Amino acid sequence: MEKIWLEKSYPPGVPSEIDADKYASIVDLFNKYAGIYADRTAFINMGAEITYRELEQQATAFAAYLQNDLGLVKGDKLAIMVPNTLQYPIALFGALLAGLTVVNVNPLYTARELEHQLQDSGTKAILIIENFAHTLEQVIDKTPVEHVILTSLGDRLGTVKGALINFAVKYVKKMVPSFSLTNTVRFNQALAKGAQSSFTPVEIVGEDLAFLQYTGGTTGVSKGAMLTHRNMVANLQQAKAMVNNLLKEGEELVVTALPLYHIFALTANCLMFVTLGGTNLLITNPRDMKGFVKELAKYPFTALTGVNTLFNGLLNTPEFSNLNFGHLKLSLGGGMAVQQAVAERWEKVTKTRLLEGYGLTECAPMVTLSPYNQKGFSGTIGVPAPSTDVRIIKEDGTKAEIGEAGEMQVKGPQVMRGYYQREEATSEILKDGWLATGDIACMEEDGQFRIVDRKKDMIIVSGFNVFPNEIEDVIAMHDGVVEVAAVGVPHEVSGEVVKVFVVKKDQNLQEIDIVKHCKQHLTNYKVPKLVEFRDDLPKTNVGKILRRELR
Repeated sequence: MEKIWLEKSYPPGVPSEIDADKYASIVDLFNKYAGIYADRTAFINMGAEITYRELEQQATAFAAYLQNDLGLVKGDKLAIMVPNTLQYPIALFGALLAGLTVVNVNPLYTARELEHQLQDSGTKAILIIENFAHTLEQVIDKTPVEHVILTSLGDRLGTVKGALINFAVKYVKKMVPSFSLTNTVRFNQALAKGAQSSFTPVEIVGEDLAFLQYTGGTTGVSKGAMLTHRNMVANLQQAKAMVNNLLKEGEELVVTALPLYHIFALTANCLMFVTLGGTNLLITNPRDMKGFVKELAKYPFTALTGVNTLFNGLLNTPEFSNLNFGHLKLSLGGGMAVQQAVAERWEKVTKTRLLEGYGLTECAPMVTLSPYNQKGFSGTIGVPAPSTDVRIIKEDGTKAEIGEAGEMQVKGPQVMRGYYQREEATSEILKDGWLATGDIACMEEDGQFRIVDRKKDMIIVSGFNVFPNEIEDVIAMHDGVVEVAAVGVPHEVSGEVVKVFVVKKDQNLQEIDIVKHCKQHLTNYKVPKLVEFRDDLPKTNVGKILRRELR
């Protein structure tokens, strides 16, 4: 498939290629920008700030502690199991400086999920927030973990404020279940110890593993995508090139509400804005929408990333529309399809377009992005990033023509090395450098791509393919709807029929209203035969609706 997007849809100033080897590693990149922007604020959390100079000093102290006190060497695995707090970037860059591979862990994991990830990755040490230490206690004896570093929510917020928050979290709100773990050290102690010893720089090359980033495990067990320093540096160069005309070095403040342990926020917020000398405003609990909006009111934010459900939640929080959006340049949605109704309302309220990106954990993650100069919502996922090839392969194995649907396959410097210790799973998805995404897509006349849906989410009604995204987009346009998910359920006559789960905005909304609305916009076989109203929909930790649970 020719790169017709370069001629027809690439925005001005975006190069067709990037230099994936411009920096030898994330560490090289971090050292450069931490030096240039030493006195600029790097991260903010709960009112506490840390400059790039302080971040570099504290990360180096942590690296020294990992080297000297724990005896960890290049290639060893460190798991980070904390929410969006200042501890995260300090530990992240400290681990990378020491040449370790970071294993990002969702703090909300069950004991079973945590055990699998620690075992599978061969993790030797873990930084964990004490709120979830009881989960680790249940499984630590069945894992290779030798060292546990504990932290509390307020540990980097200053002596007085931190102590007050830690007391409130533990004794007033009782958010720390009792646990018993031996041979632990406190994060602040680790930093103090590290600051007293010397750090020995580690030589890191592009092919060294930076992250074992575990996929959601929607089919089978969760697998660790091996993302090298080169993968990550390439994707940062690609992302920066795509939005360079919107953002300026040393001037940006990005709102980071998605968890940094997720690949989207890790790359698009944490690492990307370091390359801009930007400031990350870390939101620890974005589910508290009122508190989230209150925090937004304090800062002149210039960029905000999220998933469709996050944008929708903000729009449905009354105080949000009163914020000052005068500085906002970039609104970026990813992780799931952005719905037209949400995108149009977002633009109306904030006066900025909601760009849509598409990516996968296996691609570090960005593959495509809406052109920064697009006019309004297009429903596409935009154009491939520089140095990225995309092709559409039909079920019979042949290449699709323009407008034909098939599986989207990706090739580029951001594509992972493979799944950790899973050669068979790697060979199923990665062939001759081409990554099979499992997503059904088509290329349009202008070279932009449109995701039709996931292979496994497709609903087949009497032999006709029905794509849940299309139904959800239509229902989301109804004024009485907050959220919706569509799935296929077995039917003795048609094989499957469409069922939708709806969260009401208008409490008077009835099943007949949904069906009537759908009949105006969809052919009959796509119209839902079953409608179930719910108070909420099951979601992943980053707000993706879990269709499989609804099925």
